[in-house]
Amino acid sequence: MIKREENPDYLNAFLDYSTTILNKSPNSVKEYNYDLTMFLKFIKMHFGLTNETDFSKIEIKDLSYDTIKKIELDDIHAFLGYLTNTFNSKSATRARKISTIRIFFKYLSQEASKKFLLDHNPALNLKTPKKDKRLPKYLSLDDSRKLLDAASNEDNRNHERDYAITTLFLNCGMRLSELVGININDVDFNECKMTVIGKGNKERTIYLNKACMKAISDYLSVRPKIISHDNKNSDKALFLSERKERISRRTVQYIVNKELLEAGLDSRKYSVHKLRHTAATLMYQYGEVDIRALQELLGHESIATTEIYTHVSNDQVRSAVERNPLANI
Repeated sequence: MIKREENPDYLNAFLDYSTTILNKSPNSVKEYNYDLTMFLKFIKMHFGLTNETDFSKIEIKDLSYDTIKKIELDDIHAFLGYLTNTFNSKSATRARKISTIRIFFKYLSQEASKKFLLDHNPALNLKTPKKDKRLPKYLSLDDSRKLLDAASNEDNRNHERDYAITTLFLNCGMRLSELVGININDVDFNECKMTVIGKGNKERTIYLNKACMKAISDYLSVRPKIISHDNKNSDKALFLSERKERISRRTVQYIVNKELLEAGLDSRKYSVHKLRHTAATLMYQYGEVDIRALQELLGHESIATTEIYTHVSNDQVRSAVERNPLANI
């Protein structure tokens, strides 16, 4: 939850702009607030405006806009260095904060009201650090089947729901936020597809295969009909909790973690997001899916993001060598 009373006015104005004009999701706005709070705490320390030695206790409410006007590119670089040296921040973390800072200063220098308008944009030439190239962790095909078997365990009274959740993750590659946000009327049973709301509140269509359609139908046949009146949104939700309310992210994470343990898989190595990686990797490796189609399915803005799934397994490399026409000479 954003504590607006602890923010200076210009930061709250930017958050309002992000919500109303940029149409950013509540999670994105929350991340903006977190990143900029950290940045402004550093600026206050960097400019010698506080005697507080505990970074977490530095207050930014009193950081004047006149100080913001003094920020230069070198000060932003100093912040990134501070992140690396003090918090051992990875390049991906720094890249996210750079993106936030860019949007913030673009707003102040181009879009802000006269009250907060900057004469120049210190982040104009701010470069993004080169990201570490790491292959995404994912379940093998056999391990994916083990996870589905664990999800369908009839000893679990919610096995229809849990199996449907895991089936959608492994077949559609959707995000956790997308899954918990699904409403029943988002599913088109005639066309075998559903609509989800992805990052930036962007709507996209996900097509459902036979496994997904059967899992959803089996769950709907046992889904509670009497819904909690504490949450007016619950009657629309596809997936419900034990309390008959829209299922939460935390509950879904708990379900997947439990299934991983029951399947004999390392729950420290895998997570809900790794199931998204798994779906994308299996579709690319076994389904011969075009990279552009995969980009559309996953809801990636950039093809570069989707390209992390074009990695090949050791078996594929071995097979390529064995298929060399000179292999049997």
